[in-house]
Amino acid sequence: MGTLYVVGTPIGNLEDITLRALRVLRECSLIAAEDTRRTRILLEHYGIHTPMISYFEHNEPARIPQILEALRSGDVALVSEAGMPGLSDPGYALIRAALDHGFPVIPIPGPSAPVTALVVSGLPTDRFLFLGFLPRKPGERRRLLAEVASAPWTLVAFEAPHRLRACLQDILEILGDRPMAVARELTKIHEEIRRGTAREILEHFIRVEPRGEFTLVIAGAPEEETRWEEEEVRSRLQELLAAGMPPTQAAREVARASGWPRSVIYRMALKLRGE
Repeated sequence: MGTLYVVGTPIGNLEDITLRALRVLRECSLIAAEDTRRTRILLEHYGIHTPMISYFEHNEPARIPQILEALRSGDVALVSEAGMPGLSDPGYALIRAALDHGFPVIPIPGPSAPVTALVVSGLPTDRFLFLGFLPRKPGERRRLLAEVASAPWTLVAFEAPHRLRACLQDILEILGDRPMAVARELTKIHEEIRRGTAREILEHFIRVEPRGEFTLVIAGAPEEETRWEEEEVRSRLQELLAAGMPPTQAAREVARASGWPRSVIYRMALKLRGE
């Protein structure tokens, strides 16, 4: 019976790989790679000739049985396009399947974009919430941000360059003008880590075209803020609406007192009025 090794690979600079990872990649019987072209560059750089197959989101149903069969006779290394497999990539499904079939699963630690961005952000690192890739659809993205608006932990997320400006606008509106950091092209030649408030970073990327893959690190809700419970917010909104106050004004009043984002309360007010 073989072992599934979950191998961390560089997120940019090819030197960011451990000696143990290189040994495992050389000695295993098969490498399951999310992006074979990207992994081939790494293997050729280090003179590794282990057989490789592609394993990504759209071929999971066919590939997982093949990889499980390979594990019956030898070790398999799982690598993602970059960083640690299983974080916002299809690695989770294979790891779960290997465990369900009784195969050992062993991590080979390596670089991770969320942690790399977090530790250089200048924001608290003792507690953080990783959101993965933010939803592509604006409504879903805004709902997710509203759900975590009151969380006191540092928030970490991925975003694509063509959605960055809209995303920053949503962060500013829903989470407020919080301190944050935006990291792009980590460990690569054009690495950039920009720190500031949400408004400052949005203004920068309005002037400058976003390029590369982005990791966002956002300060959690200020601890000194005393936020109302949802039921208290709803109750106060109902009182103001019943007294004839327009939803916009009611949302403004409750937001000022409750510590909740005004946009979230406004949507709640519209729903209450509809009911």
